[in-house]
Amino acid sequence: MPPIDINKGLCNLCEICIKKCPFDAFEIKDGKLTINEKCTGCGICIKNCPTKALSLLFRPKRKKPSDLDSYRGVWVFAEQSHNCIASVSFELLGAGRALADKLGVELCAVLLGSGISKMEKELASYGADKIYEIDNPLLKDYRTLPYLLAVVKLITKYKPEILLFGATTMGRDLAGAVATKIETGLTADCTGLDIEENSRNLRQTRPAFGGNIMATILTRNNRPQMSTVRPRVMKSLTKNPEKTAMIVKEEIDLTEESVATKILEFIRQADESAPIEDAQIIVSGGKGMASAANFDMLSRLAHILGGVVAGSRKTVEAGWLPVSSQVGQTGKTVRPKIYFAVGISGAIQHLVGMQGSDIIVAVNKDPNAPIFKLATYGIVGDLFDIIPKLTGKLKEALKTQ
Repeated sequence: MPPIDINKGLCNLCEICIKKCPFDAFEIKDGKLTINEKCTGCGICIKNCPTKALSLLFRPKRKKPSDLDSYRGVWVFAEQSHNCIASVSFELLGAGRALADKLGVELCAVLLGSGISKMEKELASYGADKIYEIDNPLLKDYRTLPYLLAVVKLITKYKPEILLFGATTMGRDLAGAVATKIETGLTADCTGLDIEENSRNLRQTRPAFGGNIMATILTRNNRPQMSTVRPRVMKSLTKNPEKTAMIVKEEIDLTEESVATKILEFIRQADESAPIEDAQIIVSGGKGMASAANFDMLSRLAHILGGVVAGSRKTVEAGWLPVSSQVGQTGKTVRPKIYFAVGISGAIQHLVGMQGSDIIVAVNKDPNAPIFKLATYGIVGDLFDIIPKLTGKLKEALKTQ
């Protein structure tokens, strides 16, 4: 039974519902308006019906996929703003490539926006085999409803088994809306993705219980399996300009009047400091720094190396550093070439934010500090003695080059 009721006495067969429905659920048969099984009960037809002939009978419960094998492919939502693709999208394509190869399926990107065809080549060069694209003026700037309807339409038609989003402001908002709409699982802030042996289930690993343990979550009975991944957690593939991708173009029929939110103005926040997530060298301090004033020595070391200063959650909570400088589960994820962990014990909440660094140099007076298990180089001793000496030695060495 369809979730939408048609009052035949009020319906004048104007076909507006046919044009507005994003799921092609309406059609006219034998001179009568009918609804097929594609109807999701989203209510867009009710809002646009000029004669009030349509009404919602009930909220349909999504049926569990009777055949999970009909869902195939690894998809990555290619986040873009002002026709510039977010770097996390390339990182997800790198992670998605490994998953797709294990499953023996295509790696696909979902690209939404207006005037977006110039971004196709870049997505292909970072690993996408196929690009599902919806180009519409209403998708120019991100708003939840238009993007939600576009993604749900693609999922309903093409049935991916895995869908990955960046854990950004946009990605978190859209992923949550999509998972709610299609009633599937969503694992947030994943730090690891893999395929379960002897099944096609996605192993989604993330910190849990305040970061004290790492939990692996499976979505066994619903598809697609959805995850968000924080920027800098995964590695992008090496760009291959020669690689091409198949382009699949779809359309969505939506009017500005049916979207409640409007974009009035974009205001960019001025920030003179370099974002820590883009830095190649980071000098990070923990509670062992003892006070805000002692971060001056870390600033001197960072200046010599051309790096930036960051810190753990405790340093931010103490007011020693701004929130924008926090590394960790509740801060930012970084992947620099060199990460100095000074006076940082190595709680898992912090480790998940910097464990992807190429080289980790730890300085701590506690020889049993957990940070040393992850460090490339470890120095046991008083940081107030070691850091000034290290700064002086590096300054002399760089002068001679």
